[in-house]
Amino acid sequence: MSVDTATTTNQLEELKKYTTVVADTGDFASLKAYEPQDATTNPSLIYKAAQMPEYRHLVEKAVADVKSRGVAQDQLVAEIVDYLLILFGIEILKIIPGRVSTETDAKLSFDVDGLLVKARKFIDYYEKSGISRDRILIKIATTWEGVEAARVLEKEGIHCNMTLLFSMVQAVACAQAGAQLISPFVGRILDWYKTNTGKNYSPAEDPGVVSVTSIYNYYKKFGHKTEVMGASFRNKGEIIELVGCDLLTIAPSLLKELQSSNEPITRKLSPNNSSDLEKMDVDEKTFRWLMNEDAMATEKTADGIRRFAADTVELEKMIAGLI
Repeated sequence: MSVDTATTTNQLEELKKYTTVVADTGDFASLKAYEPQDATTNPSLIYKAAQMPEYRHLVEKAVADVKSRGVAQDQLVAEIVDYLLILFGIEILKIIPGRVSTETDAKLSFDVDGLLVKARKFIDYYEKSGISRDRILIKIATTWEGVEAARVLEKEGIHCNMTLLFSMVQAVACAQAGAQLISPFVGRILDWYKTNTGKNYSPAEDPGVVSVTSIYNYYKKFGHKTEVMGASFRNKGEIIELVGCDLLTIAPSLLKELQSSNEPITRKLSPNNSSDLEKMDVDEKTFRWLMNEDAMATEKTADGIRRFAADTVELEKMIAGLI
């Protein structure tokens, strides 16, 4: 295990030496303040940002542009929502040097064909705006159908960020499908265990931290190229325990905490870490069975899909009120 220790500047700058820092926000001011490499968005973040006065012009542009195309009335709201996601992505890419993740509709999480249509549509929007598909990650929930969609999309050069991921079987399936990146949800794993055990966990014992560490070590041991991006953090301690992970996507409040601290940090994850994990071969039957056997992964994946779908509905209601 690497024991590189950093003792200068602030924790955010030191973290960037070992891990690609990604901002988990749709707020442009936060992107400018913390200078991440990449950014991730989701329906919840876009819904929140779309209600802020400083982004009203993007909402108005989405409404005006889509209406000017003569889109059928029954498709108008959905088209505006899709275009609004792209407009936020375009603006974000003007600020950051790397990639932006744009999320597909959670209601498509069990629809391979629907996911393919949506992903290709998003890429077409971006490319018509002069943005290369290499700067876009299409976020897809890690259902079996999501994995199958990613398998097809990656062959087309459309890169995927597999989100709502809570287990090793999901991670292995994504790697076998050639997905560009996975986003295991550290904090939501912790939430489930705290609720179901009544225990509090130290950062090193945090079940979400343990899960991401195992997935990272598995990928490195077996040579998988899929990137690991820890997500959904509940506290700074979880982040500190994952220093060295390929990427970490962090909310502005925790980016601020890191930037405000100059305590030393130590690299915890390294490609040279040892692992006694055995290689898995995941097909659909294996995936569905092992997910069924993992109550936490099953419940949190389903809950996440419901939550993102609900926020998409709220965004649609907001748009409907403007047209």
